[in-house]
Amino acid sequence: NNVASNRNTQIMNYCCPPLHATLFIFLLVVPNIIISKSASAFHPPPTNLKPTSKTSFVTLEMSSIGFIGLGIMGEGMAGCLLSNDVAGTKETPLVVWNRTPSKCTKLKEKYPDKNIVVKESAKDVIESCEITFSMLSTPEASKAVFEAPTGVLAGVTAGRAVIDCATLAESDMKRMKDQVESKGGTFLEAPVSGSKGPAHTGQLIFLCAGSKSLFDEESVQSAFKAMGKATHFFGSEVGYGTRAKLVVNSLMGTMMAAFGESLALAESVGLNGEKMLEVIGQGAIQSPMYALKGPKMLKKDHAPNFPLQHAHKDMKLAVDMAKGVGVEYAVTEEAEKLLREAREDKDLNIAEDDFSAVFEKIHKESTSEFSKKRN
Repeated sequence: NNVASNRNTQIMNYCCPPLHATLFIFLLVVPNIIISKSASAFHPPPTNLKPTSKTSFVTLEMSSIGFIGLGIMGEGMAGCLLSNDVAGTKETPLVVWNRTPSKCTKLKEKYPDKNIVVKESAKDVIESCEITFSMLSTPEASKAVFEAPTGVLAGVTAGRAVIDCATLAESDMKRMKDQVESKGGTFLEAPVSGSKGPAHTGQLIFLCAGSKSLFDEESVQSAFKAMGKATHFFGSEVGYGTRAKLVVNSLMGTMMAAFGESLALAESVGLNGEKMLEVIGQGAIQSPMYALKGPKMLKKDHAPNFPLQHAHKDMKLAVDMAKGVGVEYAVTEEAEKLLREAREDKDLNIAEDDFSAVFEKIHKESTSEFSKKRN
């Protein structure tokens, strides 16, 4: 009987474990089930699996950040994302494309330890990333890349977001916003105040409008902080960021034109240019731009940080904006005319030089003895 009783107890323990064993199994298994359920709620199974010609599947890197355009500005901005580990890590690759492929190669060589993925088209970048920044030089370049068969718009679907940092006409930004949203995507305009130097050192100022939810996204804010020193949101209506940028750049262009004329006058009446820069820097009219550009201008050093042709483009857009709303803008119109003539001067050939090269046009048109000798 005792043997039978012991055998029955073993069978019962096997089929129905004691309470403490059951409790142990419960505590071990159930939390994992809860965690698994919770994780799936925040990270649902990917719905973006696409069959390839070999009937295999490609999973998109949903944590990737995209960047289109690695020119004077874009190269520095992408570099800031990499240097601050906002992108380029194992978990968050930086996915890039540029019209000139060598720029992508150069970026990879500069940051050999970073996770940089180069794509064959802008469309591929958009498809690979939830959020993509775009920084192209002109309205023409932006439109071409945006609307090409393998361009930005071709890759937009629901869940994709485009943040455009170029300086375009307001109508361009609004058209792009409508096109992106018509395909289920999200759009934010974010033109920047700043040139090559600030782009490389993370000192840009972002002037944003559009999707507030995209603007507030944690990864977007991290990117803005890595690339800039300040970010402003002008509302949900796309176009206001561009308006702010054109106001800033038209003032900057007008300041440069006046600054160039003042330096030319100072030197032409026998004043020491360097001494006058010191005087200007000590008074109420002092400006970081004058301090940065002035010494180079006196030495004819116009290595491009903000090309003259781009500065003139922005001033022309601002003049047109002022005419559209009926604002007296005569001083800026004259400055825009001066930059346009400098840009178009075939003898000087300074369109791709820094916008400080307008100083050379001022001296060329001057008849002072100093200007004649300088030229």
